[in-house]
Amino acid sequence: VQLQASGGGLVQAGGSLRLSCAASGRTFMRYTTVWFRAAPGKEREFVAFILWNGGSTYADSVKGRFTISRDNAKSTVSLQMNSLKPEDTAVYYCAAHLGSGYYQPTRYGYWGQGTLVTVSS
Repeated sequence: VQLQASGGGLVQAGGSLRLSCAASGRTFMRYTTVWFRAAPGKEREFVAFILWNGGSTYADSVKGRFTISRDNAKSTVSLQMNSLKPEDTAVYYCAAHLGSGYYQPTRYGYWGQGTLVTVSS
């Protein structure tokens, strides 16, 4: 599976962005897909994952503001980010694997290249 993340950009605090993770491969619908982010000088942290069956889990810091969804017909997972805050500024990465959802980046074998989100105050 090859992943390509897109949709990052510069937005003011309170604004919205929608990230997309496009995958190659006809079996993508069976993969758990996750979004991580890495703020400048910080380690990668969990944001949200979505299971093959649509079940999802969010980090407390984004719960109620971000929504992860998948379109299996298009082999795409999206992250709708609303009410953005300056502390959401980071490079966002999508990753995937066959299996359960995990919070640790080391659990995922397939990664996209990252897309930068900058939220100005």
